[in-house]
Amino acid sequence: MVGCKLKNLIEIESLNREDIECIIDLALQFEQQLKGGVDNVKSKCKGKNVANMFFENSTRTRFSFEMACHNLGVRIFNFDTEKSSITKGENLSDTLENLWAIGINGVVLRHTKVGIIEDTLNHLKANISFINAGDGNRAHPTQALLDYYTMVKHFGSVEGKNIVIIGDITHSRVAKSNIELLTKFGANVTCCAPSYFQDFGIAKVKWSDNLDGCLKDADVAMCLRIQNERITEKIPLDDYIKNYQVNENNLNPKTLLMHPGPANRDIEVSSKLLDSEAGLTVLEQAKNGVFVRMAVLDLILGGQK
Repeated sequence: MVGCKLKNLIEIESLNREDIECIIDLALQFEQQLKGGVDNVKSKCKGKNVANMFFENSTRTRFSFEMACHNLGVRIFNFDTEKSSITKGENLSDTLENLWAIGINGVVLRHTKVGIIEDTLNHLKANISFINAGDGNRAHPTQALLDYYTMVKHFGSVEGKNIVIIGDITHSRVAKSNIELLTKFGANVTCCAPSYFQDFGIAKVKWSDNLDGCLKDADVAMCLRIQNERITEKIPLDDYIKNYQVNENNLNPKTLLMHPGPANRDIEVSSKLLDSEAGLTVLEQAKNGVFVRMAVLDLILGGQK
């Protein structure tokens, strides 16, 4: 069912079920092709040029986009924000116009500002495609797609599955994108958090502050990092660890443990659990991110004129 066309990927809300299934199908094809080596990959976007523009720090997302580009035969250019003309006062739109002029076809953009891609597109004449690698606390679509891909590989379908997202929901773009995607496919999503991390403006989910109750029937436990860089108030960390840490004592062995990374060991999840067999899914998520991002890049750049 690989036939959908994407111009940009900004947020999960812009994708319907068929689009998402198309991405997942293509990611699975790429995973199978890579078993025969990178020369076995059938890429529609070979020879295109992509700029990685990360205005926030990143390890997994940046490196998996780089790996995805290399696997597809796409040339990747890492934009050094500290040494760019933006530090001299050039605005982002002018920078992108110039990158397009010298041959950049697509941009993977991470930024602290919510809506940065839409704002930029309103002022841009260049025919550049965008992939949102995280904007503020709003959206991280490829993370949600790789998380869904991981769940599909384990369960076949998430319909009717009980997905518990635990921790700093308020400041998490990962949580918001996952909620939007998983509820499209009939998952039962519960957000478990203390009152200071709850946001009742987020629809389509149940809310709870009882971790043990939520984990009892959970098919997936998705732990979130406390977003210290976005928090101004002091968090009662000892209380958080006592009541909301997922560990070997409260996680059902049948529950799939997930974490988007980076994990703060012994805060949201115990080191013992991360280092156990249950923690292998976290590494599986990172691995699956390459296949999913290959699919997104191929669909966007491969259809670009």
